[in-house]
Amino acid sequence: MQELPDDALELDRQVCFALAVASRSVIGIYRPILEPLGLTHPQYLVMLALWGGAPLRFGELAEMLRLDPATLSPIVKRLEQSGLIERAPVEGDDRTFCLVTTEAGRALREQALSVPPAVIERLGLPVERLLALRDELAAVIAAVERSE
Repeated sequence: MQELPDDALELDRQVCFALAVASRSVIGIYRPILEPLGLTHPQYLVMLALWGGAPLRFGELAEMLRLDPATLSPIVKRLEQSGLIERAPVEGDDRTFCLVTTEAGRALREQALSVPPAVIERLGLPVERLLALRDELAAVIAAVERSE
């Protein structure tokens, strides 16, 4: 085990603190960009997953987004009420359903194409740095999942 520096408990040295502040800050940048689309950030993530193509079962969507079903359920309900997604039956299984985008949900994708460039512009960082950061965060996520 590595020896920790004397100031290991300083707030600014904590990875968890840096991640929490960065997360809140970046999501805050998304808020005004997503507002004209009528989406919250969690709803945007659901739509991104569904815009990926294939219909997704609720459990698959929860796993993909790394959300527990109780957290995901109200987000899905709101998107259904907004007419952006709908439940589609799964052939041969009456108890389960897939989530798919509606025509309005597919049309919203075209408007959402403006979101990533707007976020990049607001952040003011080179795309290469943002991609490298994303890759580093993916490595952190993988390390946490391995440790569980």
